[in-house]
Amino acid sequence: MADIHVEEFYKDVAIALVQLYGSFPRRVNVFVEDIAGPDEPDEFGLHSKRHMACFSALLWLEEEGLLRYVDTIRQEALDQAVLTQKAFVRLSSPAPEARLSNADRLPESVQKDLSTHVHRIRAAIKSGHSSRISQAVQSAFFEDTAG
Repeated sequence: MADIHVEEFYKDVAIALVQLYGSFPRRVNVFVEDIAGPDEPDEFGLHSKRHMACFSALLWLEEEGLLRYVDTIRQEALDQAVLTQKAFVRLSSPAPEARLSNADRLPESVQKDLSTHVHRIRAAIKSGHSSRISQAVQSAFFEDTAG
């Protein structure tokens, strides 16, 4: 079993990428609270470790060239974020392991949409299974992305 912080990282990354894909090419604000849940800063104004881990995951996505943003809104959001071309193309591309049951009955355009990495990530998020989420994100971005 993976460390809980790694599982949370994959979930945060998945939610953020799907959110940005859904608004592409518009720039949108990405709020940590929408991804990791509500957070109450402590008496010193510091956010929880969970909140900061999610914020750090968003910053990491930019460092790895998967999104761009104009600025941060304190440690609460990314201002005017958008997917990079690299991330958009990868999310839109077919996931090699995507197998559709009853695929012959669906129109080709629907089959194509349901076989993409972004669809696989959405389905994994909907399932709530951390292993499916991490597998979908790894497949989209961390396994053989050169091809």
